[in-house]
Amino acid sequence: MIVAIASGKGGTGKTLVTAALAEVWPAPVVAVDLDVEAPNLHLFLHPRLSPPEDATLEVPVADPARCTACGACVELCQFKAIALFGDFPTVFPDMCHGCGGCLKVCPAGALTPGSRVLGEIVDGRAGAIGFLMGRLRIGEALSPPLIRQVKARLADGLAKTEGHVDALIDSPPGTSCPAVAAVSGADAVVLVTEPTPFGLHDLKLARHAFATLGAPLGVVVNRAGTGERRVYDYCRATRLPILAEIPFDRAIAAAYARGETAIGVSPGLRDAFDVLAKAIRGLAASAKERTAAHA
Repeated sequence: MIVAIASGKGGTGKTLVTAALAEVWPAPVVAVDLDVEAPNLHLFLHPRLSPPEDATLEVPVADPARCTACGACVELCQFKAIALFGDFPTVFPDMCHGCGGCLKVCPAGALTPGSRVLGEIVDGRAGAIGFLMGRLRIGEALSPPLIRQVKARLADGLAKTEGHVDALIDSPPGTSCPAVAAVSGADAVVLVTEPTPFGLHDLKLARHAFATLGAPLGVVVNRAGTGERRVYDYCRATRLPILAEIPFDRAIAAAYARGETAIGVSPGLRDAFDVLAKAIRGLAASAKERTAAHA
């Protein structure tokens, strides 16, 4: 089972929820940080990390001696990653999206595969919890290819394990390409929101964006108890199940600032996350049962 913890906006508490769930998850689990632009799940789980491995993207390398200046590659590339200056081809690797189309259309074989570093992939363990994360190279604009490579590493690792292992994905915030790349393929999606006007606005965006992926959605309301009820009204009107509420408590913020998970704040919070873990597993299981029944 793969569970994506997502949100329509940053700062709602995705990492807080992911870290706490990993500690109470009632099955072997891998915690995966796909917020590759600013990964911080490791700051709370404190895993022992292996040496990082470079993640690369295939980009073209031009051979001016073989180029006929036909312009086929320039015409094809929508991202202006290749230009002709007279009859001299120039590749701008940082603008390349790695589609490989230019390599296919070049009639003279003047473009050959090269690579550039996107970032790094790091794995490790935090006690019984497996750990995996991606970290985008500073200045790199493309995070989805790195996210897909981390997910491929996850899939490979899950396939090699003996017995059943679940995965909890700490997704990038928002509803743009990185978030969709992270959430795609999950068996359940947990939307972490807060009872504020901004929280409601971005919860609506997240629901519309992620509902199209086919996985069941559930909501965790963080910083609950502020008196704002519109998030609850929206969830009731759209039949979004509220799986858990995390209270608006200074002690949770203080623990977070110390790099500690929320479950250490009080026995009640540990119980709440135990219930949340069971609710998420039930959400995913019921969706699979409905799919099987329709098949």
